[in-house]
Amino acid sequence: MSKIRFPGNAALAPLPVVMVSCGKENETPNIITVAWTGIINSHPAKTYISVRPERHSHDIIKETGEFVINLTSSDLIRKCDSCGVYTGKKVDKFKKYNLTAEYPDNKEVSCPMIAESPVSICCKVDQIIPLGSHDMFIADIVGVYIDESLVDENNKIDYEKASLVTYTHGGYYAQGKKVGSFGYSVAKKKKKSK
Repeated sequence: MSKIRFPGNAALAPLPVVMVSCGKENETPNIITVAWTGIINSHPAKTYISVRPERHSHDIIKETGEFVINLTSSDLIRKCDSCGVYTGKKVDKFKKYNLTAEYPDNKEVSCPMIAESPVSICCKVDQIIPLGSHDMFIADIVGVYIDESLVDENNKIDYEKASLVTYTHGGYYAQGKKVGSFGYSVAKKKKKSK
């Protein structure tokens, strides 16, 4: 395989495309589309989102210190894309896109989750790191809510059934079929019973 040097850009792909919900008390909650996100620690569970300072949600998250990462399924991708096109300063995105603001049972955060999202991850900001074009909000994961239809009898999440979407340099892609599990490459094969 031959490689060429590609002009500098963020070439890591695919990335999860998510709808981040946030809000201030007595104000209309907002949704921002984010692809710069991921898990950065297991114990304690930590995540991050990177947001441009000029975005409407940036100041909301900075002031409240909380947000919810809502994973996007294939049937939500048009709404997710639209939430990234319009500003929450002018548009009530929950209303415009017929999305339901649902608040966590255990009140881990005071901002809403998106009820239609298959997985919602409630986050409390731990630190904000200015990086240049974006500020990184590093956060503790304080609660996770999953559509009950995605949890099997063994209490495992069926991510294939969730039909999650990823983002790759301007394009959205439905998650493909499962091709392996952690450690499968070195696992011993089970002997067939006679």
